[in-house]
Amino acid sequence: MVPQAILLIEDDNSGRELGLFNLRRAGYQADGAASGEEGLGCFDPGHHALVITDVRMPGIDGLGVLARIHEIAGPTFPVIVITAYGDVELAVTAMKAGAADFIGKPFNRDHLLLAVGRALGRRELEQEVARLRIRARGVERPIMHASAVMTRVLEIADRLGASSAPVLITGESGSGKEVVARRIHVRSERAAGPFVMVQGPAIAGEGAELELFGDRRRQGRIRRAEGGTLFLDGIDELSPSIQGKLLRVVEEGIVSPVGGSEEIAVDCRILAAIRPQARSGLRDDLLYRLAVVEIEVPPLRERSADILPLCTHFVGVFSGERELDLSPELIEEMMRRPWPGNVRELENACERLVLLSRGPRLECSDLPASAGAGAPVETPSGADGLEAFLATLPVSGLSFIDLERRLIERVLGLKRWNVSQAAIYLQIPRHVLAYRMEKYGIRRPR
Repeated sequence: MVPQAILLIEDDNSGRELGLFNLRRAGYQADGAASGEEGLGCFDPGHHALVITDVRMPGIDGLGVLARIHEIAGPTFPVIVITAYGDVELAVTAMKAGAADFIGKPFNRDHLLLAVGRALGRRELEQEVARLRIRARGVERPIMHASAVMTRVLEIADRLGASSAPVLITGESGSGKEVVARRIHVRSERAAGPFVMVQGPAIAGEGAELELFGDRRRQGRIRRAEGGTLFLDGIDELSPSIQGKLLRVVEEGIVSPVGGSEEIAVDCRILAAIRPQARSGLRDDLLYRLAVVEIEVPPLRERSADILPLCTHFVGVFSGERELDLSPELIEEMMRRPWPGNVRELENACERLVLLSRGPRLECSDLPASAGAGAPVETPSGADGLEAFLATLPVSGLSFIDLERRLIERVLGLKRWNVSQAAIYLQIPRHVLAYRMEKYGIRRPR
């Protein structure tokens, strides 16, 4: 475990050296500064977990350090102030200004470490509460993995959380680009803000500009991401003119609502995801601006070590309170398959296995005959096909909502997620299909 870093600002040389010695002996990584100016110059909110500062110092005093630290790192960042024993009023002033604690001078080792332990403990508790609140909002998705290549992807994603730069996430359909984007968001300073998704295939068409940029009566999705993260998924399917307006959002943080002349500033971080073959569908200037940092999510066939933990997770999700095991033959078959639909296809296969299970062990015979999310499927057509379908209806009944959702997903897969062609196939207006996709949370596999 990496030791927590503490910055000690003290103009008295002997007091500073003694404090640093005691902190390092207790297992902390301790940095020292001889003045408020020097301390603020070396303070790093991404590195230091706590600041300890003397109050009475020439130049920038401890109260000035406290105020500046909170401007840089936020009002909850812990700062302990050191005061003389008789300086009660100054200690009270520091606590009212947001100091985490105070210790009197001269102080002994026990007093110092007790105050440090309390301050760091409160900070860890606050961070854990914040993480639980974010998790309760349903933004983060679990990422089950065992492969070294996926571990590397997630390490990069975690490091990018501290940045505000745009990120381009590439990968095949169903590989997990959205869950990586969500991970970046929840590990960023914007985690408490909204995570707003824009799915190019779902909104492409005449209403796309209004949906994104809004007008005088509605905000649009971009402005809904204020203070949070805007995730642009599959935007290669949007028109070049809309991509041009998105470029201004990325570069300048400016939104131009439809039908108006005003320009509105928006503060949101931009994450984008595309399939590798979709680069040609993006304007070059937008692509270059989005790809400040690029993360490539590998397909499942290149990280087979992730298949078993993913299967175990999905089976647990779909089985509820039932305890189900995977047979050795099933595990072997799952490890052997190429999974062209990647994690999304594997998830669908696990759901099928659970639904068709006849006992406590899942068997290979219940796997889909052919693997390939989005691949053309043989579907009965015409009146005879409809009668054949109706003849298979279960006597015990079924969920019409679930049936409609599955039908839409099946047709979208048949038409390779071209929403316009799927609407023609279903003989309904495109906007009706887009509405149902939004209603049921149907997303293109990544």
